[in-house]
Amino acid sequence: MRTILITGPGGSGRTTVAAATALAAARQGTRTLLLGADRDDTLGAALGVRTGPEPVTVEPGLTARRPDPAQGFRDGLAALQDRAASALDLLGASRLDPEELTPLPGADELALLRALRDAALAGAHDLLVVDLPPAPRALALLALPEELRRYLRRLLPPERQAARALRPVLGRLAGVPMPAEALYEAAARWDLELAATEAVIADRNTVVRLVAEPGPAGADAVRSTGLGLALRGLRTDLLVANRVLPEEVPADSWLAGPLAQQRKTLDEWQGAYDVRTVAHLGRDPRGTDDLAALDVPVADPDAAPAEWPVADRLAEDGVLVWRIPLPGAVREDLDLVRRGDELVVTAGPFRRIVPLPSALRRCTVDGAALREGTLAVRFTPDPRLWPRGR
Repeated sequence: MRTILITGPGGSGRTTVAAATALAAARQGTRTLLLGADRDDTLGAALGVRTGPEPVTVEPGLTARRPDPAQGFRDGLAALQDRAASALDLLGASRLDPEELTPLPGADELALLRALRDAALAGAHDLLVVDLPPAPRALALLALPEELRRYLRRLLPPERQAARALRPVLGRLAGVPMPAEALYEAAARWDLELAATEAVIADRNTVVRLVAEPGPAGADAVRSTGLGLALRGLRTDLLVANRVLPEEVPADSWLAGPLAQQRKTLDEWQGAYDVRTVAHLGRDPRGTDDLAALDVPVADPDAAPAEWPVADRLAEDGVLVWRIPLPGAVREDLDLVRRGDELVVTAGPFRRIVPLPSALRRCTVDGAALREGTLAVRFTPDPRLWPRGR
């Protein structure tokens, strides 16, 4: 199954473009599922059909759904209370009733990730189109599975499970119960669920589509979002320039200024992205007829994969070079820290902790340089760890 994740700055029309993308694919005969995250039914407003937690058929081949974060939060917390019943009883804690539970901040994102994973595993559709939140929240959402798995492994590393046999003895010595077996079972279950979600996001058939209005604000948002996506190793297929004004505008019209800004931004984007323009209809699109009139492109199967290759330059320079594409990065806003078998990369407002490829773990960092949007990190083999004869 192919997946298109659609995001952009707030107010860019990303929900409309997501709905139009899904509609175009369905009308080409592709079984398509459209997922939304907004609590307000902006997705239904664009489609002309009310959407909610239950899948709704928009037209043949197109199904839309907005997962309910409240119900998912209640179910998850109820299950957690059941698994931790003995600990709660020991502490004298009283359980929360489902009726008094309200979703915490972030519940919408978790519900969308769960729906994304379940849809991919179900395999009932050929294409999954996801209307992500605005770009800053979308970047945090896409990073969540990887970061939560890392926290989980640090707090409850699998190798510590070997100590489970000692817990009864330690409990008698300490005079208090030790962590229950269910804790590690829950950690393993969470890790498996997060890994499945992470696999969908990182899959080679998953792309991110950016939506922005051409102009100074849109250009800044695209530059920042593109950098954040590159740092996560996610690939983009298209940049949709939305609400493009007609070229024929009288010179004395008030639209002449916005049109000039639009042309300048489009020229800049053309050199760096695969840009597709969507015309301004002169009104907010409503219903499938308006969405079809936008003529939004469907998925690009030839989108280039995001790769972080390691170049072997041992024979020439005695180093291995790890090339990390970071389009839009600024040298002054870059920071690298080697910590054990991980590299902490900071690019502008974004930060990611990346496991080193196996060969580089036996090396020391020799330097780094940023050229033409690619960060090249040089590694020198450590003689104490490097195999002899290399």
